[in-house]
Amino acid sequence: MPIGDYETLRAAATASDRLEAAQVLAALELLRELRAELADWEPRLIAAARDGGASWADLAPALGVASRQAAERRFLRLRTSEVGGSTGEQRVKAERDRRAGDRAVSRWARDNSAVLRGLAGQIGDLDPSVHRALGEDDAAALLSPLAGAHDHLSATHPDLAARIGVIGEHTDRVRRDTQSRRDEPDPGGH
Repeated sequence: MPIGDYETLRAAATASDRLEAAQVLAALELLRELRAELADWEPRLIAAARDGGASWADLAPALGVASRQAAERRFLRLRTSEVGGSTGEQRVKAERDRRAGDRAVSRWARDNSAVLRGLAGQIGDLDPSVHRALGEDDAAALLSPLAGAHDHLSATHPDLAARIGVIGEHTDRVRRDTQSRRDEPDPGGH
């Protein structure tokens, strides 16, 4: 019996006691190939669903998990690129650490909104992306355009570039401090 499609594989699995060893081995090889292909498809399909507007809560039943957190965790464990770490749990931790850093930097930007907006106002006429970001409600939206303006301002406006550099150092420190706190053992055992 040639084993080459899903139905044949299913038939082999249900009748394995009546098959020759070579047929069962061929079925196992096909199953391994299918498993590898499905492992590649699942994170792509999840990402496509998210891009299409599905929430983690929408995905949970489709993935056979009980919560939105479990659905996201499954996705992070499955995908092998974009997020650091070689194991699924390392990728989950890396993504959660990145998000914690982003939240901390956003809080820092809101707390320092006046400084950021003042600097962006001085640079806005020199860089259109900074000018556009000034219209955003969240001061964190200024960070990326300001960082992008740093290099081309270095030659013509070194004082402004230096101030952008200081902001970059602050945001880097906020990320490092957040990471350090996340890496510390929980004294309460949680």
